Amino acid sequence: MKFSCEKYLIQAAVATASRAAAGKNPIPALEGLLIEANHDVRITGYDLKKGIYTNFPADVSEPGSIILGAKLLGEIIRSLPDGIVRIFTEQGNVTKISCGNTEFSIIGTDAEDYPELPELDYQSAISLPQKVLRSMIEQTIFAVSDNESRPVYTGSLFEVENDELTIVSVDGYRLALRRESIDRSNVEKTTFIVPGAALSDVEKICSDSEEPVKIIVGSKHVSFTVDETVLISRRLDGEFLNYRKSIPKEFKINVKAERTVLSKVVDRVSLIIDDKVKNPLRCTFDDEEIRIICVTALGRAVDVCPVEGQGGGLEIGFNNRYLQDVLRVAPADRLLLRLNSGTSPCVIVPEDEGDNFLYMILPVRLRAGD
Repeated sequence: MKFSCEKYLIQAAVATASRAAAGKNPIPALEGLLIEANHDVRITGYDLKKGIYTNFPADVSEPGSIILGAKLLGEIIRSLPDGIVRIFTEQGNVTKISCGNTEFSIIGTDAEDYPELPELDYQSAISLPQKVLRSMIEQTIFAVSDNESRPVYTGSLFEVENDELTIVSVDGYRLALRRESIDRSNVEKTTFIVPGAALSDVEKICSDSEEPVKIIVGSKHVSFTVDETVLISRRLDGEFLNYRKSIPKEFKINVKAERTVLSKVVDRVSLIIDDKVKNPLRCTFDDEEIRIICVTALGRAVDVCPVEGQGGGLEIGFNNRYLQDVLRVAPADRLLLRLNSGTSPCVIVPEDEGDNFLYMILPVRLRAGD
């Protein structure tokens, strides 16, 4: 194998594919990246749960393939001076990497040792702009569970119906929902669950552009095609929460707030919270204001956020981080907070009560000292 290309091309490809390379693994080949040179160059990372491959143009004088350690290769490419990078594989899998006066010789692994990526048995496909999918993932992924005892909730539910895509994440304490129209769909209705780790990579691979992401759904896997990069992930099995039934339909209290103002109030009061103790925020919904108090071993903090609406003096406790996460990503300047009691969930939607996003946070039981 012998090819040359601009440094920035191979550096970007290595960084992208490395997201799927395994760490310490009983199969040594999975700790590396598969490099295949033909008309162009393809670099693949795969950890048996998800795989990423990406193509880039190069001057290929000798086709071939090799596996090189992902971590070492990434460090070498980053250290090279800007310019044309040349990669040449000799007998014994010795691979030379050079740029300018800098040259490395490292030992690779035979490409035949690399497991094949799974093939998708095509069932359906949808498409939407990269910037839209990226924002939808960003605005829901924080609510994905990290509890491996309930694997189905370590991913997000994708639901396609009536030319709309809905993404839902739950972790037992909160729910995050985003909904957008999709460009093209050849299916009337389908649902599938994508692991959060794969979605985190998709979010990073997508750019802030209108170029489409093509999502292909198979019976056991799903793929995301972004420009010259493809991510393939296994689907999660299991019964996902019936989120429609879990969201209250009627509310006694409805108040409107400026997202940034409320976010700053919550952030200020949270400064005295010790992450180990996690004292709750005591929120009192009065007339035209939310009064937020927090008492910890470090002291006491009080702040007030003006709102529109009557809270009737309702007191409710919240984990500060759960509120901060929602207020950081909610895609609206003004929010509608909807409540019933101090022990029932708080639902946050757009001020106009639109359905493009919804967040639900379960309260924390308040004690006398809080």
